[in-house]
Amino acid sequence: MLARVSAARLVGTVVVATSTNAEDDVIEAVAERNGVPCHRGDPTDLLDRHVWTASAHGADHVVKIPSDCPLIDPTVIDAVLEAYLERESELDFASNLRPATHPDGNDVEVFRFDALVTAWREARRPFEREHTTPFIWSRPERFRLGNVAWDTGRDCSRTHRVVLDYPADYDVIRAVYDALAAEDPLFSVNDVARYLDQNRRVREHNIAYHGVQWYDKHRSELHLLDAQAS
Repeated sequence: MLARVSAARLVGTVVVATSTNAEDDVIEAVAERNGVPCHRGDPTDLLDRHVWTASAHGADHVVKIPSDCPLIDPTVIDAVLEAYLERESELDFASNLRPATHPDGNDVEVFRFDALVTAWREARRPFEREHTTPFIWSRPERFRLGNVAWDTGRDCSRTHRVVLDYPADYDVIRAVYDALAAEDPLFSVNDVARYLDQNRRVREHNIAYHGVQWYDKHRSELHLLDAQAS
């Protein structure tokens, strides 16, 4: 994943933001072995962890790539970054997630550091602290939001899943990696989609989780925020 993120053309400083838990010592060791700085913070308040990570590195803008996306495509990172930078004076936040179209596991969010600080100061709901950005993207009346769709015109967000949350997800990711990495370790999201199109048994191995998102259990709260915004 570090190799994939670092391969993005528009990448700035890559930093691993992990927790202070002892079991994450190995993550810090991997980062150090690969020459990537590591910042350690709160185990559950990722909003706090990310604010202090960004502050420690003097960031004006932050790109968040969740660690459950090990097959992230560098070109997807660049597409979201490019769209954000082209409209930098008009946007506080951009992603490819609202609505999502890429195969699940290609999550990219980019936002202004000052927007992150505002969320850090004001967010109170536990899920807003744990997931870093919902305070921003659920308040369109306060923050200027942008979204980037997959340039193929396809929507595979609920049919192709290479995000790592469950053992079945690992099986799919391992199968995809073993099939594609020998030819090109930085295989693309298009390669992933093509492989899963052609290998239905692999694609449907984690079908129970297709379209499942962490915010599903918080929809009533998010709808309340939408109602307040309107």
